[in-house]
Formats: sequence, C-alpha cells, structure tokens
Amino acid sequence: MKLRVTTVGNSAGVVLPKELLARLRLEKGDTLYVTELPDGIKLQPYDPTFAEQMAVAEAVMRRRRTLLHKLSEN
Repeated sequence: MKLRVTTVGNSAGVVLPKELLARLRLEKGDTLYVTELPDGIKLQPYDPTFAEQMAVAEAVMRRRRTLLHKLSEN
C-alpha cells in the first residue's frame, strides 16, 4: 500500500485509509507504536505493556553497551 506524507497544520502526517484502520481495529484518536526495523518501520496499536518492556530493554542496552558490542563480535 502506497501512502503519501501530507501537511497537517505545522507538521507532517500520513493519512491511513479507512480500510486499513478497520483491518488494524483502529479508530480516530487511537495511539500507534512505531518500531524501527532494519528494512523499514512497523506500526502497531499502542500497547502500554510492550512500551514498558521496550523502555527496560533500551535501558539495559544503554547500560551494557560495551558488553553487547563484544558479544556481537563473536
């Protein structure tokens, strides 16, 4: 599906077609969670539990950066 970035006030946004909203079970005003992947991004309905788990994982990765880098070399 090809979407276009458009102006929304002083910002930019992407308009999701109603068919896609229906498939994702989203409504106007719902929050989406964006995950960056090596080949693009993933949009999914916002999940507070997942967001909390990601925050913990990111903190661990920052704190153990050197160790994780050494592990990735093997």
